[in-house]
Amino acid sequence: MTPDTITVLTLCFFSFLAGFIDSIVGGGGLVQTPAILFSLPQYPIPTLLGTTKIPSAVGTLLSAVQYSRRVTIHWSLLLPMAITAFGAALTGSWTLTHVPNTFMRPLALVILITIFIYTLLKPEFGQHVERTINHRQQLIRVVLMAIVIGFYDGFFGPGTGSFLVLGLVSLLGFDFLRASAHAKWVNLATNLASLCFFVSKGMVLFAVAIPMAIANLLGSFLGVRLALLKGNGFIRVFFLCVIAATILRFAYDLLRS
Repeated sequence: MTPDTITVLTLCFFSFLAGFIDSIVGGGGLVQTPAILFSLPQYPIPTLLGTTKIPSAVGTLLSAVQYSRRVTIHWSLLLPMAITAFGAALTGSWTLTHVPNTFMRPLALVILITIFIYTLLKPEFGQHVERTINHRQQLIRVVLMAIVIGFYDGFFGPGTGSFLVLGLVSLLGFDFLRASAHAKWVNLATNLASLCFFVSKGMVLFAVAIPMAIANLLGSFLGVRLALLKGNGFIRVFFLCVIAATILRFAYDLLRS
């Protein structure tokens, strides 16, 4: 049965918000995923998750292109990272069909709380670019990061964009703006991997995914424009807000279960 127009329009609204949030510092899944799970409970959860991958992918692509026009992209680091993340996410999605992921939520909650406290106590964190790591070390770090976070995105998902930003800031010395620009391309690779898996299994509602994708594109466009206009200080505050919201969401889910 095709969802009614009001339901689709409601999902488009949440997809717009998700695109806006995700384009700045990641975390759009916190808005989009609960919205579709609540609005369409008659469908299997894998199908709903697969449906969200289309708006997420197109919104992330637009964000990545917009950032690339204003921020210097290190393609020699980005390409190996994106390719590795694609393979890792595909592996994570396949693993999800064989192993439950319920243990991931409390683990992610602990990690997020640590991230929030560390970022809050270090105002200088992510405010400027530090170039103290040689290219070989950077390459090793991004590949390892891509394996871990890519698998996480395919296996569980929420907060992937924020984890990518944090990893690029802490392990490579990027500022928040540059980290967000690179994270978008890697997140696009993980989204495409998961999307390929879900489409191959017939787990996508295209009648819902396409209008959501249009709304997500608009939100992504506005979010990137704001991030480029406001710069690192704004992105840092936004990052803390998204991490705090993620913590509250995970804590609520754990207490409710």
